[in-house]
Amino acid sequence: MDYRINDIDRVIKNAVLVMEESKYQIYEICESARKELFSLGQELTQVIKEAAEIIDKVDKLELDYRRARIRLTEVSRDFVRFKEQDIKIAYEKATQLQLDLMVFREKESYLKARRDDLQKRVRNVEKSVERAESIGSQINVVLEYLSGDLNQVTRILESAKNRQQIGLKIILAQEEERKRIAREIHDGPAQSLANIVLRTEIAERMLGKQEFQLVQEELIDLKGQVRSGIEEIRKIIFNLRPMALDDLGLIPTLRKYVQDFEEKTRIRTIFDTIGKEMRLPSAMEAGMYRLVQEAYSNAFKHANPTFVSLEFTFQAQMVKIVVKDNGVGFHVDLIESRTKDNAHFGLIGMRERVELLEGRMEIESTINEGTKITIHIPINAEQRKE
Repeated sequence: MDYRINDIDRVIKNAVLVMEESKYQIYEICESARKELFSLGQELTQVIKEAAEIIDKVDKLELDYRRARIRLTEVSRDFVRFKEQDIKIAYEKATQLQLDLMVFREKESYLKARRDDLQKRVRNVEKSVERAESIGSQINVVLEYLSGDLNQVTRILESAKNRQQIGLKIILAQEEERKRIAREIHDGPAQSLANIVLRTEIAERMLGKQEFQLVQEELIDLKGQVRSGIEEIRKIIFNLRPMALDDLGLIPTLRKYVQDFEEKTRIRTIFDTIGKEMRLPSAMEAGMYRLVQEAYSNAFKHANPTFVSLEFTFQAQMVKIVVKDNGVGFHVDLIESRTKDNAHFGLIGMRERVELLEGRMEIESTINEGTKITIHIPINAEQRKE
């Protein structure tokens, strides 16, 4: 146990070191963003001030230009009162005002575009500062937890009564998720497909009166496909979480599974129980059900058997599960050493599930003589579900 604590301590210290470095880097990023924000703010203030002055100047020039044009019109029409020199002066003044107005309008357009761009950059930098500050705060919280007393973590780990309880919690969480998905499929696609079947039956009767034979045949085929889809969804729901497992218990659910397996695969099966049947915690029953399900699935996929048997024995402190088949068999030692072979992931998953339940699994197999899997799962008196 000590070497595990040392390993955990080393991992936590490394994590703290990395996070401290990351915290410093985030601080630098945040400070750099703040400096950029300050600089952009100053530039934006100056641009806004200049833009306001230019806008006032443009307004004044527009007013002067309109007056100059009116003056030019007056002197151009009245040759008695005004001389050629007066006309020339009025024309030059109007032309100059027009040029000034064009120049200042260009400046106004530029300053407005610059103002909008700076405002956009300021908003982006403000968001960057907020994100950096948020990440920094989160790192501080994590560092406070990681920098705590490791002995407290050790006491929490040691306070768990046994590893089996942890395994049961994991399985329970998995089964709760399966139940949620099953409910969603049942309330969603399954209901929709059932509604489609009903509507196609109505359309079939309506089209029948019109003697649209080809359309009627198409609808009949569609109805068959939808019914097949509904059946598949029901199978998915059952595989995700057999409803009978909660309502009736493990043994009746296994009897139904074995019966369905025989009907689907045409492989003869036998299911025997020994001892007084008892209800167990939901997570434990789910774990045992998945073990049997995986054993049967492995036999069907890899063993090519004509016969599979299941024996379930209830003892005072133990449940014994034996699955046997008369398939092709295999070399157990080779399979155990080739854990990365995709063909044997099923056995690996079974062994991991058995370990979560604090049990043990034995595999006996001979080429062309079949396979026998024996699983022992301990049950505590206080865990029994009366």
